[in-house]
Order: sequence, then structure tokens, then C-alpha cells
Amino acid sequence: MTSYITKKTMGDTSWFMKDRFGMFIHFGLYSVPARHEWIKNTEQMTDAEYDKYFEFFNPDMLDAKEWARAAKKAGMKYAVLTTKHHEGFCLFDSEYTDYKVTNTPYGKDIIKEFVEAFREEDLKVGLYYSLIDWHHPEFTIDFLHPLHFHADAEELNKTRDMKKYAQYMRDQVRELLTNYGKIDIMWFDYSYNEEGSYRPPTAKAWMKGKGKDDWESEKLNDLIRSIQPDIIINNRMDIEQDIWTPEQYMPQKWLTHPKTGELVTWEACHTFSGSWGYHRDEMTWKTPDVLINLLINCVSCGGNLIMNVGPTARGYFDKRAENALEVYAEWMKYNSSSIYGCTMAEPEFKAPNGCRLTQSVDGKRLYVHLIEYPYAFLEMPGFAGKVKFARLLHDGSEIIMTEKKVPHFGVGLNENDDLLVLSIPRVKSDMLVPVIELILK
Repeated sequence: MTSYITKKTMGDTSWFMKDRFGMFIHFGLYSVPARHEWIKNTEQMTDAEYDKYFEFFNPDMLDAKEWARAAKKAGMKYAVLTTKHHEGFCLFDSEYTDYKVTNTPYGKDIIKEFVEAFREEDLKVGLYYSLIDWHHPEFTIDFLHPLHFHADAEELNKTRDMKKYAQYMRDQVRELLTNYGKIDIMWFDYSYNEEGSYRPPTAKAWMKGKGKDDWESEKLNDLIRSIQPDIIINNRMDIEQDIWTPEQYMPQKWLTHPKTGELVTWEACHTFSGSWGYHRDEMTWKTPDVLINLLINCVSCGGNLIMNVGPTARGYFDKRAENALEVYAEWMKYNSSSIYGCTMAEPEFKAPNGCRLTQSVDGKRLYVHLIEYPYAFLEMPGFAGKVKFARLLHDGSEIIMTEKKVPHFGVGLNENDDLLVLSIPRVKSDMLVPVIELILK
């Protein structure tokens, strides 16, 4: 098989590109209002107004072992949990802040529970850490900060020092990478040093965005590598790292470096609905076919997919999230061979209309995902003489092959010396997206 050479990474991405599928978990104080994880920003809340969620945060039904079992059943091989989101609240027992889970009615270190539970299920663990912090007194007010609307915001900013905040981040990241054993992924979020279309019209000229100089990203990165050299780091610190992370976006081809054109290691991050945190009344939940096709499309383009769950304020996955996870569980139970250890197919293999291809890294197996069910015949130009055996992946049943022409009595049907034709069952099985496994010669 063609050796796809991606841009060299500093962390160990070998397991990452094999496992392909992960779970994101966004959990924090915003689970209590249940109106989106950006509620402090969107409703322009002060710290005093937001503090009631800290006072009443008590996920008494949280069972990290259940989270881990749900992830594993769904076919996910790794998980990333928010240690601190933009609100600044920490799910771990940090010595550098009182704004942490151990000071809430819950009283326990959720990161400790998470890491232990997911390791028990033999899943890799990752930690999300927000570079943004709307609670920290040294984090300067910018156009995303909830206080940017405040009449005295510019004066408030004059007393704030981002260097002190950058040190705070390094101190907390050191805790995360020394207190919980081996961590496989460090997922940062996010830089915004260029003005974007989301810059609110109320923002003043002095409300600059933030990037690598504000975060002191090089220092933070060096610290991480000194503690856990093999860890995977994403690219949202405004410096290049191991993985690229398109959000709520489905690439149509393998992502490449914008300057060098090299293939990069990438992971698309998506939500089951329109929110990352638990949103009680949000109704734009992805349909089962969309869920499965997201995973297939990512791997067919050489990437990973990480799907997000937002636990309720009581700590469990609600029924809608459970149903979405069950969609993956049912499909991956039979078709995971077309995902794990697979990547974009070799250039010589072109996907027929309505199909997506993945190929095992050793080049011996090609997987045809029937996004649009062809009924009767699947014509595959360029495949004649290259396939030893074909079968449906979910039950192992043979798919009859014919070469050079369509096996039909009609007149004028497609004939071609390089044509391979697969005879597809006329009645589609109840498999959401059937997969045909082609064993290559």
C-alpha cells in the first residue's frame, strides 16, 4: 500500500491514527443552567451572577465507570474530558484556585474518577484545558469576555496581567500531567488573535484577541514535553503541534498543511446536537445516518472523529445521548474492521458513486461503505483483476463478483475490460450503512 507520509509530529500519534474514534466530554457549571456552555458570555453574566451554579453543582449520579463502559460499547478507543472550560471552573483539585469541584457540594475530584475509570476499560485518556478563562482576575477582557459590555471594562483591564495568568496555566497543566499518571492527549482550546466574523459589534478597538504570545505557548509546550514527551498536543495554542482539529466541519479530503502541502494528522470534533455542554431544550440532534457517515467520512479521508457528550447536571448521559451512542454501538459491533487500523484508500481505487472507501494500513483489505444502497449491482471501474474475494462485512456472506460486464440480459449495459461488478442483495439488510469487504490479490 502507498505509504502516506504525514507531517512529522513530536508526540506519539501511531496509536491515534489506528484507533480513529474517540469520545469528547464537556462538563462543568454550565450543565446546571443547561442553556449552552457559553451561557456566561451569551447572557453577559458577571461572576456574582454565575456563582449560583457553583453553589448548586452536585452531580450526584455521576458514575465515570458508566461513562467509560458507554464509550467502549460505542466503539470509541479514547476519551477527552474538560478539566476547565472557558468559565474557569476546574473539575480537578488544583492548589492554585478555589474555583474547583472539590469546593462544591459534590466535593470529589472528577478528573481522578475519569482517568481511573477509562483506564480500567483500556481506553486512552485525554485532558481538555481551556486557554480562555472568564473567571480568573488576571485574564484580560477581550471581545469574547462576558465583561466586554461593562461600562468600566477598559479601566478594569488596566489592573490585569496576562503574564500572571500564563503562569497560572503552566502551574495547572503541571498538576494535570503529574497527578494523574500517563495522559495520552492534551487538548487546548483556543486562540483567536485575528479578528473574525464572530467579533461582536459592541467590541471596542482595544479588545484584542489572544494568541501564542498571550498564552506564552512555547513555554507551556516545553513544560508539557518535559513531563510527558510522548503526549499528543493539538494545534489550538497558535503554534503547530501534533494534530489539527477542524470543529463541526467535515473535510472532503485529507487535510494538508497550508504552507507546505504536507498531509497532517487530524481529528474532526463534532457534537451529537448543537451544543457541547448539556442543553436541555436544544433539538438539532444528528440523525443516525449522519452519525455513522461522519465516522466513515473521516476515516476515508485519513482522519479521526471525536464525538461529544454533555452530561446532565446530575452527571449522567441523558436518553438522547444514550440513543446516539447506541447507534455507534450497533454499527461498530459488526463493522469496526473498516474503521480501526484503516485510512484513505490508495489513489488507484476510486469510490463508486454513493460510496466511501477505507483501506487497511497493510493494504490487504478495502472496505466499500454503501452510503447510497445500489440495489442489484455495484459497478466498480478499475477494480477488475485486483480482488480475490468479496463479502458483506456484518455477516461475512459472499458477494458474487463479475468482471468486464454487468451480468444482465439487457442490451447496451456497461462493458469495460477493467470493470468489476458486485451483485448486491436486492433487499437491503437492517444495517444502517452496509459495508463490503474486498480482499485484495
